[in-house]
Amino acid sequence: MSAFSLSSLSARIGWLGAFVSVAMLTLALLLVDASVQMRRSLDWVSRTEQVINTIDETMADLREAESGQRGFLLTRDATYARTFDYRIAEATSDVAALIQLTRDNPEQNARVIGLQRVFMQKLASLRQPLVLGQNGRFAEAIAIVADGHGRNLMANVARRAERIRDNERNRLAVRLYAAQRQSDWNRQLPLIGGPAIIALLALFVILMIGSVRRPIRSMLQSMRAFGNGDRSARVTEVMGTSEFRALASAYNEMADRLAEAGMQQSTSDADLQRANTELRANAATLQARSEMIELLGGMSHRMQTARTDSELAAVIQCFVPRVLPSVPGALYAHNHSRNLLMRLASWGDLGFAQEAFSPEQCWGLRRGQGHFIVEPGTDVVCAHVGKPDAIYHCEPLLAGGEVIGLLYLEGVVEAESRFRLAVLTENIASALLNHQLQRGLREQTIRDPLTALFNRRYMEEALALEIARASRNAAPLGLVMCDVDHFKRFNDEFGHDAGDLVLRAVAAEMARHFRDGDVVCRYGGEEFTIIAPGADMAALLARVERLRLAIAETSVRHGDRALGAIRMSFGIAGWHPDMERDGSTLIQLADNALYRAKRGGRDQVMVADQSPTLPIAAE
Repeated sequence: MSAFSLSSLSARIGWLGAFVSVAMLTLALLLVDASVQMRRSLDWVSRTEQVINTIDETMADLREAESGQRGFLLTRDATYARTFDYRIAEATSDVAALIQLTRDNPEQNARVIGLQRVFMQKLASLRQPLVLGQNGRFAEAIAIVADGHGRNLMANVARRAERIRDNERNRLAVRLYAAQRQSDWNRQLPLIGGPAIIALLALFVILMIGSVRRPIRSMLQSMRAFGNGDRSARVTEVMGTSEFRALASAYNEMADRLAEAGMQQSTSDADLQRANTELRANAATLQARSEMIELLGGMSHRMQTARTDSELAAVIQCFVPRVLPSVPGALYAHNHSRNLLMRLASWGDLGFAQEAFSPEQCWGLRRGQGHFIVEPGTDVVCAHVGKPDAIYHCEPLLAGGEVIGLLYLEGVVEAESRFRLAVLTENIASALLNHQLQRGLREQTIRDPLTALFNRRYMEEALALEIARASRNAAPLGLVMCDVDHFKRFNDEFGHDAGDLVLRAVAAEMARHFRDGDVVCRYGGEEFTIIAPGADMAALLARVERLRLAIAETSVRHGDRALGAIRMSFGIAGWHPDMERDGSTLIQLADNALYRAKRGGRDQVMVADQSPTLPIAAE
């Protein structure tokens, strides 16, 4: 009976031990499978992040290539063309990588192939003007860029890239949710499986307690220790029977596997948590950079379309404080004729900033790179700053190795804002260069190339504006018509080069004798026109008389020969509301007065005969 009982007990214990072993093995396999699923989720998250980053790099390389193309067309510097080739190669490689990365998703892969097709169209639109520029046909290249087709293609590329990016972000959200559920299951599995196994072991103990108290107690102690977190707890006491030895061995093996699986789970959970944290941080950074790039894009577009210094300053004052919050500063533009940095705009609570200074006064301009001081005494202070303990940042604006301006910032630019500063500096430098080129082109259309005075076209536009202003404000407005007496003599006797010298000398004297608000123009040939807003007749007559005397005293030489005395005749007329608004009546009156001065012996000033109701007295 005792042998039967022991045999029955041994069989029961054997079956129970086998069942417990299977349950433990199942739990271990579930934990291993959970670890594998967690690793797979991490791989998908990494793949999605890689696709998003590759899209961003593709768009950044394409924009850099476009900037390189425009920089080459505007500056004709071959360095920009090399930048174009490098960026295009990088962008092409990135698009090919996107196709490979999305092969597991046919719908997304089709979108990427569509992006590649539009990308190649944009590449062709960028390369055509570049090739024309490299062949010296810059005017044709700039005309192609200006027609807007490339901008539409760029917008199409950006839309397709954003659609792919949004799809990847949605997939990323789904995968993060799946990973989170897998993590929850990983945490619940030990909580469910552990108690179940402990319950089975408790039954095992009840069956054995009568005759095997000491081995059971030993194993229970080990199990309790393991359940309390001691992953090193094992059954080390010698068992009395082979069944208990096998059970102890099975338990120890199970404990080893559980410890290993627990370590893998802990590692996987930590990796997932770390990856999730990094992904959220990267997503926040990418979002911030995307918003900043969008803001800079709007700023760049407005700067490129600004027509005057005041418009450009308004754009700078509006957008720079949003790009670099709480950092006051000023923008200086380089005046090449005076070799001075002139303050164009300022923003924020700026302390001290000079209106103008020489480039030699700035260490940043002299070194050709950013110069900043974060603590007093750590570096030399620029002479234009004016305070020995100043904390500031000077960022030079260069194009083709030439100084075009300076970005002066008061205070410390933190490390996380350096990327913003770099992009901001590049955009402002490009806009300043474009602004200078546009201003140069405008000057060419409104200036007389020989005398540098305004031409007749500009005079007619300015006269119409001044007449409208004088009529609106009831202000006086004078017009002077004049020409050089016997000018043909200079050309016939000394040659046309001598005649050009006379015209330039006369233009220089006229510019010196009139105010900045007056408009001095070359009307045609040897004839000149002066628009004098706000000048009453007495003051205008006195000023013209001083000009006549100054010109008469001017001595001009052509080579080693003196050209002789220069004489001029002048006719003056004043605006009245009864006259034609297009200025034709006023011009005719001044021209008639000039004719009277010529007919009356030349070298004199005549005032137009006007109605007694007009505000200007007759001669």
